[in-house]
Parts: sequence; structure tokens; C-alpha cells
Amino acid sequence: MKAYVFPGQGSQKTGMGQNLYNDVTESRTLFKKANKILNFNITELMFEGTDKDLLQTKVTQPAIFIHSAILALTTKSFGPDVCAGHSLGEFSALVASNSISFEDGLKLVSIRANAMQKACQNTKGAMAAILGLSDYIIESSCNEIDGIVNPANYNCPGQLVISGEIKSVEKACEILKEKGARRALILPVSGAFHSELMNSAVGELKKGIEETEFRKPLCPIYQNFTGNPEKDPAKIKINLLSQLTGAVLWKQSINKMIEDGVNEFYEVGPGNTLQGLIRKINRELIVDRI
Repeated sequence: MKAYVFPGQGSQKTGMGQNLYNDVTESRTLFKKANKILNFNITELMFEGTDKDLLQTKVTQPAIFIHSAILALTTKSFGPDVCAGHSLGEFSALVASNSISFEDGLKLVSIRANAMQKACQNTKGAMAAILGLSDYIIESSCNEIDGIVNPANYNCPGQLVISGEIKSVEKACEILKEKGARRALILPVSGAFHSELMNSAVGELKKGIEETEFRKPLCPIYQNFTGNPEKDPAKIKINLLSQLTGAVLWKQSINKMIEDGVNEFYEVGPGNTLQGLIRKINRELIVDRI
């Protein structure tokens, strides 16, 4: 069985999508449509913007979505048995599987990005990557710390990202280093994604989701919030909203796909982050990119 997986924030890079625009005629209509929907020239930022330009959440998220979704929609041999996306990538997966349209997907991603950026500006949050410790030690340590800090991304064995208030994340890093973490590294992000510090963004995204038509996808979507496959539009919408403040169960999702018979994984979008994570989860799989 074959899975298409879609990357999230952090996969952006200058020049992203330019080859797709130049080489695939039908992609240009979608790139131009994206500029109109967002009311600014995001393709110019994708193709020529600096790293600083692309680090803005309101730019980063739509840019990665646009690249991933257009690549999936213009791939002639498209035909995965299942799809999944890492955080933001879940929206690309829903477009690729025909659950939502490209236009609606981009509008939702834009709402999500702007709401998250406002939440970041209104809270003092941070994220940190913890390497070399078990999930249990990290989870229990977070529970012992005053303030807000929680697991945010279960990426692969020995790599878990935590998120929360700056002081609480810094304290967690100190404690986890003492408990044997190989590394506890504060990440260069603008806030505490996948924590309750994103609560203020929930209302805006909920309104957008409620106003959007969701269809039954062509194939199951393994969702971040549960790690399980879903095809029911009502449940997809609930899980999509819940992952804004809940942890990304990426490792669990991949393991569930493997358990369900998936043995080929193809990353669709910029970068190769997901390929690296999947290889760390199971080295016997076929892992490549579209």
C-alpha cells in the first residue's frame, strides 16, 4: 500500500515551487489563483523571498500548502491508498484526497496562519526539540513543571518537541538535560504551536471550518490528533480543529499506517523532513518523494 505524506511548517525554502511553476503548465493557473485568494503575491515570496520573508507564519503556512497541494493535484500518477500531513500538511492531504477544494484549503490555511500569528504575538511561547529520551520521561517531566508546557510533536523514536510558556519550556529543557537528554534545543519559531497558548486561534479557525464544504475523501486520512484513519467529514473537521492546540501524533500515525499495511511513503512538497522521520521510525519501508 502507498501513502502520500505532506510536510508542515519548517519545510519552507527560497525557490520553493518555482520548478513546478516553470515545468508544469497546469500548475500556473493554481499559483496565480493563490495570489488572488490571498490578495498578495505569495508566489514572488516563494520563488525569490529571503529566509526572513518565509519565516512569517502568515507566509510560511500558505506557501508550503500551495507547493504541496499543487504538486499533488498536478501529479499524473496520483493514486495513494492513504494520506497524512504533519500539522499544516493535513490541509494539503485533504485537498489531495478531494475532501476540500484547493481554494477552500488555501482560505482555511490563511485563516489558521493569521490566527496563529496573532496568538503568538499575544503570548510568550516557545518550542524545544528533545532528543534521546523516552516519551514517558518527557511527558512526566512536563507534568511536574509549573506553568504551561506539553508534548507537541511526537516525530519519531527519540525525538519529541515540547511547547508552552517560555519559562516553562526553558525549565523543562534544564530538567530533561539532567535526566539524560542528548539535546534539548529551543527552536526558531514564533510561538507555542500545539499548546493551549493557541486557544485564541481556535474560534477563527472553527468559523472557517464550519463555513467550508468537506466531502468524504477519496482515501482515508490519518489525522494528527488521533493517529487513526478517518473518512467521515464531520470527524475530520473536529480533529482538524483539535490539532491546533493538541499534539501531533506523527510517530503514532506512521506506525498505525504500517500496521494497516502501508509499506511505501512518498513526501509531497518542499524539503525531505518527513522522509527522514519515517526512516527513523522504520528502516524497512520504501521512502521517497514525488
